[in-house]
Amino acid sequence: MKIAFIGLGNMGGPMATNLVAKGFVVKGFDIVAANLDKAAERGVVAARSAVSAVKDADIVITMVPAGQHVLDLYRTILLPARRGTLFIDCSTIDVASAREAHAMAQGAGMQSLDAPVSGGTAGAAGATLTFMAGGDAEAFERAHPVLSAMGKRIVHCGGAGAGQAAKICNNMILGVSMIAVSEAFVLAEKLGLEATALYDVASAASGQCWSLTSYCPVPGVGPASPADNDYRSGFAAALMLKDLALAQQAAAAAGAATPLGAHAEQLYRSFIAAGGAEKDFSAIIRYLAETPRD
Repeated sequence: MKIAFIGLGNMGGPMATNLVAKGFVVKGFDIVAANLDKAAERGVVAARSAVSAVKDADIVITMVPAGQHVLDLYRTILLPARRGTLFIDCSTIDVASAREAHAMAQGAGMQSLDAPVSGGTAGAAGATLTFMAGGDAEAFERAHPVLSAMGKRIVHCGGAGAGQAAKICNNMILGVSMIAVSEAFVLAEKLGLEATALYDVASAASGQCWSLTSYCPVPGVGPASPADNDYRSGFAAALMLKDLALAQQAAAAAGAATPLGAHAEQLYRSFIAAGGAEKDFSAIIRYLAETPRD
């Protein structure tokens, strides 16, 4: 099976490498030469262009920053691809653009999935990502062996755009819960309660959640997390803001009330304006600790 992989950055590069390790022939392209060179060192066949990458491919995987990039890319690569090629977009984009990409692919005689991922750069490197897929059952079954080479949990969420809907809803939960956990630890410190004591109680009580037990924002508490590395690596706050903004865009379009999601977006926007864009999203605890009570 021949796979074209377009977008070989921090997520796409390791994902493509895992496909090569599982025996797939992968031809890749990235507009950043350094990304392409790194992928080539790991067994990906470097293509001169996106068009060159998709020719003769059985499956085309894209991993790019935003919905407009996906749509612009599809306008370029659908025509030169073979009819019947399966297009899998693993980018995190807005639901409307995902549905438009499906329509474009199907109009060109292709199969398609939107399949955003969860698990971050560690999951991409370790082939432990979760894929949330939207599209018809036939396309999902065809994609499953390829997605399984890059992840450990593959979920068919429904029709076109359902994968993106699942991703932004999940990450809205994540953003809100990380703020709640961070606020609790800030309050505990001001009340004279040791962080380890709060962790020991909340991790085994009704306050338990992934942001606490698997990704604690306090250094030296719980399992290792970016907090133990000065909030480097992990999932950048700028990417969390992107996902929270997508959730608010979807909520507005659907007429859904998401007041906590909206406030989480505002807090991350303020954190990033204060210089936190490149830090892990759990570093918002520092911003909250320094924010005076009104």
